[in-house]
Amino acid sequence: MKYLSREFFMQDVRRVAEKLLDTWLIRDFPGGGRLIGRIVETEAYAHTDDPASHSSKGKTPRNAVMFGPAGHLYVYFTYGMHFCCNVVTAAEGRGEAVLLRALEPLEGIPRMALNRYGKENISERELKDLCRGPARLCRAFAIGREQNGTDLCGGEIRIGEGDAISKLPIARSSRIGIREGRSHLWRFYFQNDPWISGPVKDRLI
Repeated sequence: MKYLSREFFMQDVRRVAEKLLDTWLIRDFPGGGRLIGRIVETEAYAHTDDPASHSSKGKTPRNAVMFGPAGHLYVYFTYGMHFCCNVVTAAEGRGEAVLLRALEPLEGIPRMALNRYGKENISERELKDLCRGPARLCRAFAIGREQNGTDLCGGEIRIGEGDAISKLPIARSSRIGIREGRSHLWRFYFQNDPWISGPVKDRLI
């Protein structure tokens, strides 16, 4: 499998957000086992003209990883209960990242289910919801505070080129769950893909 290079992540955050669609998020565990999910939905968060971005007010201990270098995983804790993961992009010091919003589970589904639901055998509905949303996919992939700063170009979590290309058109919309910066159409997803997040009205266009 061909993994994405550092140069890929150093592009503009919006371009990376779109180009990440159809790539595979891959986690290899030191003791054996692999999880793979196809990325079907992302959101771009820039530094300038983006009040919704964690970097909008400057560098802090919490968001330091977001300021680079590119190609690292920025993981943050939100609402006192959830982790979300982002791919750091652009030149070092800019403070830009792509939020991974949803995946289609491909490999290691029983382990994902155990991480997410506490059981390996799940219903079709539970499978659809397994990685549908940024917090859910982090739980399924066992991504937490310890994975903050992981190098995606050489760590146990990487992003590779998949062997299947979606025939669904790529759509854009405002980002979900934010109060400011809603005018930016920086959410990228496959239109009508059953694995994307959001309410039905957002998923079925």
